[in-house]
Amino acid sequence: MMRSMALLAKRVFDIVVSLAALVVLLPVIGLIALAIKLDDGGPLLFIQERVGRGLRKFRCIKFRTMIVGAESQGNRFIVTKNDARVTRVGDRLRSWTLDEIPQLINVLKGEMSIVGPRPWVEDQARHCAAKDRRRFDFKPGMAGWAWIHGRNKLPWDERVRLDLWYVDHWSFRLDVAILVKAVLMLLRRDGVHFADSAATLERGAAITRRAKS
Repeated sequence: MMRSMALLAKRVFDIVVSLAALVVLLPVIGLIALAIKLDDGGPLLFIQERVGRGLRKFRCIKFRTMIVGAESQGNRFIVTKNDARVTRVGDRLRSWTLDEIPQLINVLKGEMSIVGPRPWVEDQARHCAAKDRRRFDFKPGMAGWAWIHGRNKLPWDERVRLDLWYVDHWSFRLDVAILVKAVLMLLRRDGVHFADSAATLERGAAITRRAKS
């Protein structure tokens, strides 16, 4: 009963925070949209299918920060520092994590939460070990336990371990603590990019080995 009430509080918190943030950030959203259009004239949004709670798929919304068709080039969904696919405006947006503002709409719709494990693309979810799939017991979040411990600088296995710790120890109080730490991390702009292409290739190789096993 207590857990059900806490989960209800989590959902109410998501609705209140996402709605308030969208209203407050409306002028910023307008400026970002204008900047993207003036930069290269392409689409404002990048919408990608991600895997959420219970392995259900949803359309994750972000401001576009890369050239059109970037997901089929280079390291695909892995973005390293000085990635040539990132646009000039996109680099600034990614640096301050402003590209993720549209995910507030996903939160409002109930597809994501303000706090939770980061949403995976289908390739990542498909090769998730059975023992690790309880990370999908919670909605994916805009920020999470693994996120505040290093974001993209963390090795993949460490991120999974931290996601599982969050699922096993979740509380509404923990969500609030994570959100406070996440705001501080945004100000420092730490861990935005993956460490380097070598690490990216190693993660890709690990996924391939797991798929063959």
